[in-house]
Amino acid sequence: MQSSKEAFRDYLQLEKKYSQHTIIAYLKDIDVFEEFNRDNFEQDGVEKVNYSQIRSWIVSLVDSGISNVSVNRKMASLKAFFKFLLKIKQIEVNPMLKHKALKTPKNVQIPFSEKEINDLMFGVGSVSGFEEVRDKLIVDLFYATGMRRAELINLLMKNVDLSSSTIKVLGKRNKERIIPLLPIVEEQIVLYLKERESVEEVVDSDCFFISKKGLKLSESFVYRLINSYFSRVSEKVKKSPHVLRHTFATHLLNNGADLNSVKELLGHSSLASTQVYTHNSLAELKKVYADAHPRNK
Repeated sequence: MQSSKEAFRDYLQLEKKYSQHTIIAYLKDIDVFEEFNRDNFEQDGVEKVNYSQIRSWIVSLVDSGISNVSVNRKMASLKAFFKFLLKIKQIEVNPMLKHKALKTPKNVQIPFSEKEINDLMFGVGSVSGFEEVRDKLIVDLFYATGMRRAELINLLMKNVDLSSSTIKVLGKRNKERIIPLLPIVEEQIVLYLKERESVEEVVDSDCFFISKKGLKLSESFVYRLINSYFSRVSEKVKKSPHVLRHTFATHLLNNGADLNSVKELLGHSSLASTQVYTHNSLAELKKVYADAHPRNK
């Protein structure tokens, strides 16, 4: 007979369409809590757990120096598990029903400026050879589409359609979206595809972006690439693919794009996720307002 954790794993994978990485993290959090519960309350399983036991775990996590952000993530795992147990009638009351997340400092992502982007694009100049052309295209595609790092790495050859000037991206929870391509990026793609033919042995042939050994790119490689590129033009502490995604959204909003269109391009399920990018746009709006209004002169 399947255990409740095994059933939960299948539920996350098949119904919720969570990534393998997320599923592993959820199950690990549940295992750690069960171990804490056994050691401190001599209780196996979680079916009879009450909130005071969960609260004790929160206190022990905070006392051990774990950040509030990490504690909240572990609580999200537990909350999802108890909600599932309630759904399959393994428990009658969710012990986390009234739980409130710990307060966390707001991390403000500072996007690259348009000047930094232009300095980089024009500073790179002409590129040649497979790796240089590929790396330049990766930077261009991040800024031109707002893709997530995992989406870029998992982009398939068959989903790049130059005839319709679009790419099909597989986002979170296997949600597909179509993103239009700018003509300048299409030119870079044509150049890359030509250089890609020079790779002698392509192992991961379905993948659009590959290494010189013909393998799918790793997340760490793409992170280092973006960090290296933007270190040439920016002194910002964080220089990552996510900052480029943030930059894409902010620059669109600053130049008049409506929030709902940006939401669709980013692949957000709700406007609330996209609205985080409006803070920078508001700063830009205030600047334009101050510069333009006669009473401010």
